[in-house]
Amino acid sequence: MAVRTLQAEPVLLAGAELAEGPRWDARTQRLLWVDILAGAVHAFDPVSGRDVRRDLGRHVGAVAPYGEDGLVAAVREGFVRLNADGSEQVLAPVLAEHPGLRFNDGRADRAGRFWADTLSYRMEPGRAALFRLDGAGCTEVVDGVGLGNGLDWSPDDRTFYFVDTLAQTVDAFDFDLDTGALARRRRFLDIDPGLGSPDGLTVDADGGVWLALYGGGQVHRYTPDGVLDTIVAVPAATQTTSVGFGGPGLDVLFVTTAREHLDAAARAAQTNAGGILAVRPGTVGQPTASYAP
Repeated sequence: MAVRTLQAEPVLLAGAELAEGPRWDARTQRLLWVDILAGAVHAFDPVSGRDVRRDLGRHVGAVAPYGEDGLVAAVREGFVRLNADGSEQVLAPVLAEHPGLRFNDGRADRAGRFWADTLSYRMEPGRAALFRLDGAGCTEVVDGVGLGNGLDWSPDDRTFYFVDTLAQTVDAFDFDLDTGALARRRRFLDIDPGLGSPDGLTVDADGGVWLALYGGGQVHRYTPDGVLDTIVAVPAATQTTSVGFGGPGLDVLFVTTAREHLDAAARAAQTNAGGILAVRPGTVGQPTASYAP
């Protein structure tokens, strides 16, 4: 199979330390994203170029729509509801007694549950986990993770994909949408460290898995059989962190990037680092699901 090569172009030079979690909010026609280390949630309007920032005062890994105008967020210590009036409501402070850990990537499934994973600040193997939040509370679903990262579901909701960045792997699980149960874990991808580290991912409407390669300055698309068929080059930004489809037709692939760990010379050279880039790859994404306990 011939591998297509595309190139993303900058749409927002945000100067973020660690931009992550691009999710299209159909309620507002905005791209939600977070700057994890700055503790900020953003809403970007690609039409006007306006980006609105909300500071939370601690690290935030991911958000999803919640209700008519709220958000659910995976912050350093657990899960909170972010209300449109600027207030917060604590939902599950599951890491409140574990300051060496924080929540990282997350998203909602189509049954309304919110899933989020964790990492150790010291990058200690086996300390991280995957959690599921729903109306019954918060449940640890997968333990012994190195660095939990990208996660998403196949269009038929039968397969769940999950990244462990420290292990350089993407695993697949059987998924039961009715119960939220995971089963039959198996390896989907082993990523060569020479390509970078697997980071955020998204699954398109055809079942293709788009994976950001941190340190590699690229996004790769894999077929459901694990075959590479598309490479998206991300110019002037090696630390590619995540991907998500957006726009009214969900036909734009947005790519987030980071500046963390870059010295002054690298920051000067990598002019798109910490920004958001985009490309139209000729396929469409899946709608962003909302948290609905």
